[in-house]
Amino acid sequence: MTLTPVPTGETADSRPSREEAEAAVRTLLAWAGDDPNREGLQDTPARVARAYEEFFGGYAIDPLELLQRTFSEVEGYDEMVLLRDIRFESHCEHHLAPIVGRAHIAYMPTHRVVGISKLARVVDAYARRLQIQEKMTAQIANTVEAVLEPSGVAVVIEATHHCMTTRGIHKPGTTMVTSRMLGCFRKDAATRREFLSLLGNPTAQGLV
Repeated sequence: MTLTPVPTGETADSRPSREEAEAAVRTLLAWAGDDPNREGLQDTPARVARAYEEFFGGYAIDPLELLQRTFSEVEGYDEMVLLRDIRFESHCEHHLAPIVGRAHIAYMPTHRVVGISKLARVVDAYARRLQIQEKMTAQIANTVEAVLEPSGVAVVIEATHHCMTTRGIHKPGTTMVTSRMLGCFRKDAATRREFLSLLGNPTAQGLV
């Protein structure tokens, strides 16, 4: 499978300036009904701009490059590699509300493995963009498959979406679970069950 880097949005030349971004925040504060010039809000536009740089720093990262350094001296190891409970924070592209959850990534190596911190960095690279959970799940799995060329990849993401817990339908305590199974994880039920059993109670998750 061949992947091209995900477009990172507008070019540096077409992006609004920092001053324009801060002015937009002031407009929203006024639209919300407050006075952006009062003492407590005077520095808020600058703080929000800095926060956005952190929240959406993933646009400046190429996830494909994160996995380029691999290790082939693995003594023929070809069993499952699983990194679970990778905490992430993202934002819903529909309401800009937080998505907070955990990602679990597994792959079956063929001839090379990657440092486990790189898997966590791939999660962060995609999480730190405006997202929907389904797309993020597929992006992570497709990237691992494209670069490592394993015999299979599995990704499960469990997350709480504040766009439905703190607004709209107001249903706190709900968790959304998505999965992407490629290669042997999709074709071989036993391999899939082994992966899901390591995550705990896969039947309850509705993924078996």
